[in-house]
Amino acid sequence: MRLRAISDLHLANEANREALLELPAFKDDWLIVAGDVAEKLEHIRFAFDELSRRFAKLFWVPGNHDLWAGPEKPGGRVLVGEERYRRMVEHAREYGIVTPEDPYETWHGPDGPRSIVPLFLLYDYSFRPDDVAREDVVAWAREGRAVCADELFLDPAPWGSRDAWCASRCDEAERRLSELPAGQPTILVNHFPLRRDLARLPRAPRFVPWCGTRRTEDWHLRFNAEVVISGHLHIRKTDWRDGTRFEEVSLGYPYQWDRSLGMAAYLRDILPGSSSSEAVKSAARLTR
Repeated sequence: MRLRAISDLHLANEANREALLELPAFKDDWLIVAGDVAEKLEHIRFAFDELSRRFAKLFWVPGNHDLWAGPEKPGGRVLVGEERYRRMVEHAREYGIVTPEDPYETWHGPDGPRSIVPLFLLYDYSFRPDDVAREDVVAWAREGRAVCADELFLDPAPWGSRDAWCASRCDEAERRLSELPAGQPTILVNHFPLRRDLARLPRAPRFVPWCGTRRTEDWHLRFNAEVVISGHLHIRKTDWRDGTRFEEVSLGYPYQWDRSLGMAAYLRDILPGSSSSEAVKSAARLTR
C-alpha cells in the first residue's frame, strides 16, 4: 500500500484525457491530486470518476485552473469564486474524495500515523520582490513578459480580491492545523508551493507573484510536516528544507511529459519513501 501524488493533469488536453483512461489500477493505494485537474466541471468529474475506480482513496485540492470561471456550455450559468469551489467539493464528496473541507485522514504506516492535510490557500502576490508594491505587481510582471490568466478568469467572489480570499483560507487552515495533537506528523498538500524559495521559474521568473503566500513559509515547521506536496510550477522536483521533504508533482501540458511512459510513470511515491521512475527522473524539466 502506497500513498502517491500527482497534480496538473490539465484534462482540457485530449492527450492527457487519453492518458488518464490508459492509467492502470492501483487498488490498494491512496492518491493525492494536488490541483489543476481542468477548467471545466465535466472534465473534473471525469477525473474523479476515473481515478476513484483506480485507487482505494483519493484526496483533492483545487488549483487556479479549477477555479477559472467560464460557461460549461453556450449560454450556461457561470459559477465563480466560492460558489464554484463549493460545487467542486460537492462533486468530490459524491465519489468519497477527501477535500480541504473534510476531516483529515490518517495514514497508518510502519513509521506511525501521519495526518494527511488537504489545503486550499490560494496566493496573495506576496512572493513578489520586497521593492515592488502590491499595486504595481501585475505591471512589474508584465514588464518581464509574465502574465497570468487568473487576472481574467479567477473571480474571487464574494471576496473583494484574491488576496482577501487567500487570507481567509489561511486563517481557517491555521485554526484547524492548530487543533491537531502536539507533535502529530503531517503530510501537507496545497496546489501552490508553501515557500517562496521553492517557486523557482527559470523561464518565467516574474510569474512568482501568482505562486503562493509568504504566510506559509514556516508551516512545515509549525505543523510538523514530514512531506509537503504541491504542483503549479510544472517543474517536477524534490527539495529539502529543515529536514522536511518538498515534492512538486506536476504532470503538465502534453509537451511537458513523455506520453510513451504513460501517466503511471509520473505518480510520485510519497509514503513509504520517495521514488519515481528513472525515465521520469531523466526527463527534461519544463516550466509553463
